[in-house]
Amino acid sequence: MDEIATSTLLIILGVLLFLSAYFSGSETGMMSVNRYRLRHLVQQDHSGAKRVQYLLDRPDRLIGLILIGNNLVNIAASAIATIVCLRWFGDAGILVATLGLTVVVLIFAEITPKTIAALHPEQVAFPSSVILKPLLTIMYPLVAAINFVTNGFMRLLGINPRNIAGRDALSSEELRTVVNEANSMIPRGHQEMLISILDLEKVTVEDVMIPRAEISGIDAQDDLKTIIRQLSQAQHTRLLLYRNEIDDAIGFLHARDIMQLVTKASSEIDKAEVIRAAREIYYIPEGTPLNVQLLKFQRSKERIGLVVDEYGDIQGLVTLEDILEEIVGDFTTSISPPPSESVIIQPDGSVLVEGVANIRDLNKELNWNLPTDGPKTVSGLIIEQLGDIPRQPLCMRVDTYALEVIESGEHMVKLVRFLPDYFISRTD
Repeated sequence: MDEIATSTLLIILGVLLFLSAYFSGSETGMMSVNRYRLRHLVQQDHSGAKRVQYLLDRPDRLIGLILIGNNLVNIAASAIATIVCLRWFGDAGILVATLGLTVVVLIFAEITPKTIAALHPEQVAFPSSVILKPLLTIMYPLVAAINFVTNGFMRLLGINPRNIAGRDALSSEELRTVVNEANSMIPRGHQEMLISILDLEKVTVEDVMIPRAEISGIDAQDDLKTIIRQLSQAQHTRLLLYRNEIDDAIGFLHARDIMQLVTKASSEIDKAEVIRAAREIYYIPEGTPLNVQLLKFQRSKERIGLVVDEYGDIQGLVTLEDILEEIVGDFTTSISPPPSESVIIQPDGSVLVEGVANIRDLNKELNWNLPTDGPKTVSGLIIEQLGDIPRQPLCMRVDTYALEVIESGEHMVKLVRFLPDYFISRTD
């Protein structure tokens, strides 16, 4: 080294620092690349993405290669800096080289390149892969030897470095976060639909069904003219046909089927023909998640079904449209009234809510967080909390919500006022 000029050593030192910055930036850029965007680019036949994907398939080899190169150039730079400083400062040169090179390496070979790579990973990773991929081939024996030792040590710790299956898999909650953070990349309406699809597994048929008491049906005991009139005046094309009470259900009458009977018959049809035209009932066990029921509707080619409990008693009615509304929002033909018809916001900030209002719908429309893991209506929630039907006005707290029961009937709570106090309690 004594024969090499100081200026030459400084040039070599600069080159080594540049290589150190390259290896540092490459490591950060490779590890910061969005894996899902990378896979998309690979599918689009992007050459740089393919090289990066190849290197990332075995991250232990990639990290080993980069660290070997980084440590080699850093150690060489340290040696050359020490020689130069000894020439300039004598014995104090060792301390000057140590402190000075530490500052230079931190600023120009670590922090700066890694920050740039973290901010622009693709712009760093794709060009770097042009060098790293052939370099891995050249240095493979050394990399493999070092990886053999490090992988053996990791196995002693119970870690399998080759087990990369599922490392990039996202849970539904993580996917929900990704969708929420998409911001301008995905329209807000599309975001809401995607989130609703993810939420289907958390929602059961009881949450969206039409309650038993609100099911529109036709009593088979009525005369034929009454049945035809009900079908012609009904808001919906399918109506439940039953005898005396809903539990004795016969089937679903489709208005189109009855109209075809009327137009084809040479004489007046009788009630027996109408009853025979009723379609078989499709039953749905209570507690069925909406994502499961959506698939069942698809496989069975059904659009409507009755929800039954473990004893076979009818609890309500669910249609395909009810499930689709959970994804895309209410249709104009929605069977149930929108929550806004059950809600009146008062000038003092309180909110009047009918007892029959669906809790999930209220949470969606008013951005509330009323518990949904129990009763489905406000009335049911209050009765569950009290253990009884309130016979007179009273104030109470449900979860963090202060409310006043204004009106009750014999079987349910009819009207409730949510007090402004709940805004305070939600921020406590």
